[in-house]
Amino acid sequence: MPDLLIELFSEEIPARMQTRAANDLKKLVTDGMVEAGLTYASAAAFSTPRRLTLTIDGTLDASPTTVEERKGPKADAPEKAIEGFLRGAGLTRGDLEERETPKGTILFAKITKPGRPAADIVAEVLENAIRNFPWPKSMRWGTGSLKWVRPLHSILAILAAEDGATVVPMDVDGITSSDTTEGHRFMAPGRFSVTSFDDYSTKLKRAHVVLDATERRDAIWHDATNQAFALGLEVVEDNGLLAEVAGLVEWPVVLMGQIDEDFLGLPPEVLQTSMREHQKFFSVRNPKTQRIERFITVANRETADNGATILAGNQKVLSARLADAKFFWENDLRVAKSDMNVWLQSLENVTFHNKLGTQAELVNRMAALARELAPAVGADPDMAERAARLAKADLASEMVYEFPELQGLMGRYYVEASGENAAIAAAAEEHYAPLGPSDDVPTAPVSVAVSLAEKIDKLCGFWAIDEKPTGSKDPFALRRAALGVIRLLVINNIQLSLLDIVPVKTVTSALDPHMQSYDRQVNELVEKVQLLSKSLDKDGIGASINVALVGDQDALNVQDLAGDLATLAMTRGLDLLSFIHDRLKVYLKDQGIRHDIIDACIAMDGNDDINLLVKRATALNDALQTDDGKNLIQGFKRANNILSQAETADGVEYSYGADVKFAETGEERALFAALDMSEPTIKTAMATQDFTTAMSAMASLRSPIDAFFEATQINAENDTVRRNRLNLLSRIRTLCSSVADLTKIEG
Repeated sequence: MPDLLIELFSEEIPARMQTRAANDLKKLVTDGMVEAGLTYASAAAFSTPRRLTLTIDGTLDASPTTVEERKGPKADAPEKAIEGFLRGAGLTRGDLEERETPKGTILFAKITKPGRPAADIVAEVLENAIRNFPWPKSMRWGTGSLKWVRPLHSILAILAAEDGATVVPMDVDGITSSDTTEGHRFMAPGRFSVTSFDDYSTKLKRAHVVLDATERRDAIWHDATNQAFALGLEVVEDNGLLAEVAGLVEWPVVLMGQIDEDFLGLPPEVLQTSMREHQKFFSVRNPKTQRIERFITVANRETADNGATILAGNQKVLSARLADAKFFWENDLRVAKSDMNVWLQSLENVTFHNKLGTQAELVNRMAALARELAPAVGADPDMAERAARLAKADLASEMVYEFPELQGLMGRYYVEASGENAAIAAAAEEHYAPLGPSDDVPTAPVSVAVSLAEKIDKLCGFWAIDEKPTGSKDPFALRRAALGVIRLLVINNIQLSLLDIVPVKTVTSALDPHMQSYDRQVNELVEKVQLLSKSLDKDGIGASINVALVGDQDALNVQDLAGDLATLAMTRGLDLLSFIHDRLKVYLKDQGIRHDIIDACIAMDGNDDINLLVKRATALNDALQTDDGKNLIQGFKRANNILSQAETADGVEYSYGADVKFAETGEERALFAALDMSEPTIKTAMATQDFTTAMSAMASLRSPIDAFFEATQINAENDTVRRNRLNLLSRIRTLCSSVADLTKIEG
């Protein structure tokens, strides 16, 4: 069984595309081979800046001969129908077999497909893969029609067996397959032939090419950390940069350079970002001072002067880059220390969203909301409002304009330089967090208030203008914002009723787009409507109208518009809450809580308090992990089903209270006693939001309920006893349903 080796050799492939391209090549070729009947034992793909390589072990010499049986028309079918069947099968009338079936005499054809040599199949599959390769971007060159990410130079394709290797013959736009490849562009120019994958990888290593990207990454990190350790320093870990640099070189040579003393005073994050983004350098830090003092660069070749010339050139370019960063830093510090209002005013000319206003308007909304949220999170309202006003100021700075990824971080530096409180400065950096499911969550009260304000305003605003995520598309990262709100509330143990905030915020955000559907004359009433929107009641359902406006035609128009806005706000506010609940399900699912348990808790009142909702779901989940909890669900469902059927049949609701004096069995009286004992505990626990105690007390009802059903017939002959027992079931349903909607629990 031969082994297949393929190499597609080209000009430099962008580092970000290499791993995906190697996997795509593997999938396209192996899928095509299997579809053609050519199986294999194993496959592996590799990539370097100049080549995609695929090795497939244990392929068949040829695809097997197959026999396909195809059912045709009846033997007495019209001649044209039989002729059509013969044409499709490629047979003659004499090749068909007649068989008796329950539906009559049917014609059957046996179509034999002879096997094909492996080389023919591989050539066909590989050419199709090359011509239809899914590059994110590709180009044409010369006069051919072939498109590739960069000009494709050669195709190596061989089948290696014990008796030697044979070239898979193929030609793609004049590029003929062969058994040769090239080594390093500078250190080992020229082509050489190979006979197998082992021979190929060995000769490449001699030609200064490390084929395996993982091996290149490990070599870079090993050499970099060793050089830093020798000087008492450490390399700042950056896995993304490490993977990218490994895709830029075929023969990694690690060099360490110095940073000019003039630039060591820059914030370490500025140095690290500038070197990473512009030069692809690793930062080397002094662990004692946390200063970035040196850099690591990775060359693609060895030199006679051990990289001295390369380092000199890199240091010269780096100094020019860092001179720009230093200029931005010093200019920004002057502004921060003198008057940050300059930046705040400039945000009036920066659009946040064409339907949601400028960044300055966003800041105003955040400041108002942060002040409102401050008491709930334990923050000082004045500090929360001030922090929100300064949180976005660095967006107007020169440093953030040059390095947008430093937003927030530079804000902390600049707010600190302006003399503001440290908590306000921290909020400037932390209000963007959490950015992902594993990102740290702010815990400082001021930071929490501003972070919540930023995310809630974003969600309300985009819901107001009906720009919600659809499918996999979420251009404004609203799913991330919703998850951020959830994690902020849960991790900081914050009780907050979102429906006290969301509808009012949605009215404010919806005001401008909603106005567009009205005649131009209504635009004169904007100011009045804005005032009215502030007077929405707690649930966002109605609006109060200034009595001074009653009787004024304008006031009537305003009243109609305010009512429309209130209805719109509540509708979209509830829709937004449903969206947050969906994200909560994802969040809790990762913690092992089933979706039906979450649904059972969402169905209860107060489901807009995310923190309490999580506590309820966690307590219910824990209760259902016990045998008592699992069996109680069955008992509850049995009681609920019997009661619901009886209420439907009798046309009455059995909820008027059961009396123990009508009990006839010991088990029945024991259930009354158990309910009398558990009910106060559950009510008290629910009132104090002690869900764990409530769930435990509910689970303790399992045994008396089971015993009651085993010993008692609900539909007794005595109608009074029957009604009493149905009312007892109603008491079970009511008490258990006060904890969670157990009808939604599956199983």
